[in-house]
Amino acid sequence: MGFITLTTPIADYMPIAGYTQHMCRNRAMAVWLFVIAAMVLAMVILGGLTRLTHSGLSMVDWRPFTGWFPPFNESAWQVLFEQYQKFPEFREKNPDMTPAGFKSIFWLEFLHRLWGRLIGLAFFVPWLVFFVRRWVNRAMLIRYAIIMIMGASQGVLGWYMVKSGLIDQPDVSQYRLAAHLILALFIYGYILWVALTLWQNTEFIISWSRLSLGAGLLVILVFSTAFSGALVAGLNAGLIYNTFPLMDGKFVPDGLFDMKPFHVNFFENITTVQFNHRVFAEGTCIACVAFWLYARRQAISDSLALAMKWLGIVVIMQVTLGILTLVMAIPVSLAVIHQSGAVVLVGCSIWVLKETMVCMK
Repeated sequence: MGFITLTTPIADYMPIAGYTQHMCRNRAMAVWLFVIAAMVLAMVILGGLTRLTHSGLSMVDWRPFTGWFPPFNESAWQVLFEQYQKFPEFREKNPDMTPAGFKSIFWLEFLHRLWGRLIGLAFFVPWLVFFVRRWVNRAMLIRYAIIMIMGASQGVLGWYMVKSGLIDQPDVSQYRLAAHLILALFIYGYILWVALTLWQNTEFIISWSRLSLGAGLLVILVFSTAFSGALVAGLNAGLIYNTFPLMDGKFVPDGLFDMKPFHVNFFENITTVQFNHRVFAEGTCIACVAFWLYARRQAISDSLALAMKWLGIVVIMQVTLGILTLVMAIPVSLAVIHQSGAVVLVGCSIWVLKETMVCMK
């Protein structure tokens, strides 16, 4: 099939004793990163719950360094409630809300932000220990810096998203929501990539082949599907056309390109946005099946076969969940599971891509 070899396994040029110690250190750091990735997954679940329960605009300010603690007395709660009453969500959606009702939405958003801070702490403290103990070489230092920069950027982007719902309309911008989710998926995927690199004790890229190029295209398709799903969520486009496979009795509904200019339809026309998400989801499923059929004809490792098996299972579950969520008019429980499934699918696609690069027979 032919490979373009870019680097070689570490074991090829390191003495056995040093390699064993190096591998143990790398696997310890890999486990730590797998835990961080799981925390990011939990963060996405919390974010989905926050959005679906309309809790995200309950905190109208952002204190990244001092916002670790919630209110401890009724006077502090009253101050926060009065601040909330000044913004569009209270005036237009919740004019009858009581302080008790405010607390119920506040806690979820507070937990979402607190969990983000805890992820930062869970990343930085062990990293500092590894750095002091000289486990981190220059190449890994760069990768850890990338993770830290993306994590900090995610906090800023989250507040930028919330601000869009505190101005005129009590809804966040679908563009900012989509960017917030996609950056979370990038962070999750990159952490998994680095963790797998450490666990396998390999360099960042071993080889490219037709199979790995196909896996790379799958990753792009999975991210594109997730982005289109975020637009659906941001526009509440899942609340219309709650049938499958037809939309208003048609495979291709009317009104796909009613908005002007033309390109706006792909981001702001709720009919087009839902249609695109359906097409991307169906395309992802078909592409995964085609990739699996192609890979069966190649000499692949057991680990790659396992990764592909899980990719197939997750994509089928994700499509099924998406259909159920749609036809049942977006129940919170199914919608959260569906969003979580998108993160798991990203992880599986990254796993497959990594295996195609380093685990070929």
